[in-house]
Amino acid sequence: MILRQSTALILAALVATSASAAPAASTLPLYVGQPLAGARVMVGDFDVQQPLEAATARMDNDPKLPSAVVEARRTNKDATGDALGLSWKNAWFSTVRLESAPLDLRPYLAKGTVSFDLKVNELATGGLAFRLDCGKDCERKIVDVVPARAAQGKGWQHLSYALSCFYHKGDDFSAVTKPFALDGTGNGDVEIANIRIDKAGKPNESCPDYRTASVTPSPLNESWSLDWWMPRHEEKLAEIARRKAAGERTELVFIGDSITHHWEKQQPELWKAFYGKYNALDLGYGGDRTENVLWRLQHGEIDGIDPKVTVLMIGTNNTGHHMEAPELIYAGIKRDIQEIRKHLPHTKILLLAIFPRAAKPDDAQRMNNEKVNALLPKLADGKHVVFFNMNKAFLAPDGTLSKDIMPDLLHPNADGYKIWQREMQPELDKLMH
Repeated sequence: MILRQSTALILAALVATSASAAPAASTLPLYVGQPLAGARVMVGDFDVQQPLEAATARMDNDPKLPSAVVEARRTNKDATGDALGLSWKNAWFSTVRLESAPLDLRPYLAKGTVSFDLKVNELATGGLAFRLDCGKDCERKIVDVVPARAAQGKGWQHLSYALSCFYHKGDDFSAVTKPFALDGTGNGDVEIANIRIDKAGKPNESCPDYRTASVTPSPLNESWSLDWWMPRHEEKLAEIARRKAAGERTELVFIGDSITHHWEKQQPELWKAFYGKYNALDLGYGGDRTENVLWRLQHGEIDGIDPKVTVLMIGTNNTGHHMEAPELIYAGIKRDIQEIRKHLPHTKILLLAIFPRAAKPDDAQRMNNEKVNALLPKLADGKHVVFFNMNKAFLAPDGTLSKDIMPDLLHPNADGYKIWQREMQPELDKLMH
């Protein structure tokens, strides 16, 4: 309740701050039959974005994904050309968005809505997100995968979100130049029309509260995870049951995201060589954030085992997914530790600092993770929870990260995993005895 009141006060203050300017229109028609005066429609992928100047625009020149195709078109809802269509194939990212002169959206924050009509023609293997500019180098989005897939083939649907769904404390809505974007991933075909911001609208869709997302248990419902995430969870439960029935002791457990997952997925020989003697269990899932780990912990993944040590590293996807504030990521990690302690009261936890990412130390995502790492020692008591930071071992003296260790500047290769094992082993030995 205090958080909600705090946000209401912040939004009210923003509205008051902008009250001295010219009165804001009751409605901003971002794309209602045509773009807002002075605005234009852009379409593209990660590397190329261009104006939609003709009836269609097509991009199929992504060197990283040669089979990817992104196409935008003007289509029809109530009149000729009054809607926009976006289709994409094998695309990690596609977008159709609006660019405008700077718009002051502060008067709309308190009670405003972003609404549009959406028609999902094909999305069986794709996902959607709706995105809004929130200041310099700042974007906020709502991911819509499961509901959007359920809407496939059901015709036009009217969606309305509170504008505050796209607002985080400190965001600057005084000069927004990208007031709306529809992003697609995987494969899909959708149409959108009547995109508008209303000063006093009525939302018919809910959105996660960004302040509590990291501590709210949730499966990973991304377009690229739906096919394998829950089956992996079921496989892990079955493996735990098998071990229990066979009387096999699991002495070591790793819990985390793709960096942990890749021990098993890409370095199985190293995993066996380093941790086979502990009958170790890998509970890493690609893409996981703190809230996804929490869901797994609450749904049986550490029940029926009694390891000596659990190694936990999580949080980099909370940064990468939506640049979550360090204190919120910290809260998520703290909540995960509490859940581990609840299920495994006799197990010692080796809490690792989030590994470095990006080439340079001044990268925004690297810096965000380092702010989290600076908070993590507070979670360690030296007895049940031990904190260990080995990040310097991955970095050059000037703080740069080499692709020779992490080729994509996020995930270690075999050499990177050997560094991890070498640096961690002394700490692990202390805890295993």
